[in-house]
Amino acid sequence: MDGYGYVADLPEKLRGTQSTMIFHGNGVFDNQPGGGLGKWTRLRPGHGAGFKSDGKTNVYADRFGSELSLASTLSKMYPNKKLAFIKYAVGGTGLHLSTGYSNWSPDFQDGEGKNQYDFALNTIKNAFSVTDIDGDGEVDRLIPAGIFWMQGEADAHASQASANAYFNNLTRLMGLLRAAFWKDDIPVVIGKITDSELGEEDLMPYIRRVHLAQEQFIEQDICAIYMNQTERYPYSENDPWHYLSEGFIKMGEDFAKSYTALVQACH
Repeated sequence: MDGYGYVADLPEKLRGTQSTMIFHGNGVFDNQPGGGLGKWTRLRPGHGAGFKSDGKTNVYADRFGSELSLASTLSKMYPNKKLAFIKYAVGGTGLHLSTGYSNWSPDFQDGEGKNQYDFALNTIKNAFSVTDIDGDGEVDRLIPAGIFWMQGEADAHASQASANAYFNNLTRLMGLLRAAFWKDDIPVVIGKITDSELGEEDLMPYIRRVHLAQEQFIEQDICAIYMNQTERYPYSENDPWHYLSEGFIKMGEDFAKSYTALVQACH
């Protein structure tokens, strides 16, 4: 979800600034300062891995994620709606304690006890603290409408324990994030993680367990859907963990299509 597509690979239609607003919370590893700082701006390329913000200035990366094509596609599907994204993502993070480079567990207590969950809450709080997000002098009202989740590789890589706990961890976290938005039935789109199976190392030996957990979550949540088109996205042999740029473009489009189908089904 962090985004590892290269801005240089973007087609012309996605290279400009879009009308969609975005608050991209500064992503840091656990217990590091500045997590969740950001500012509202118009969506443009550069909100991928390497993006930084101190709350006053955004430093854009040479990478992008699914947000560009997601916004572009949703804008066409909902032409009469004003869109605003709140993004927080750090690559390689897991749901389970001591999984990945950092974790999302609400039970995390190491050091200062600040982890990805805390920084995501900071991002949401900071985004909602702004009353005029587009700077037109009029008060804006943010209406939570959906959560897009693409994560699980670290849990499928780390251990059998982290993979076995994925269902409970995902269910708990989605409930807490919905509560943070004050809306228990926010539609949730879960992206299916995939293994490139490139290289000699078995990158995700427990991926099937995570898949089953994702499927189980969808089955027991009437306002959730599984976006599994990721199985078709191409990888590079130079980076077995991340899709090629075209995969991140396709991801946004597929997220939008899944979201639209979900909204029609659960509301």
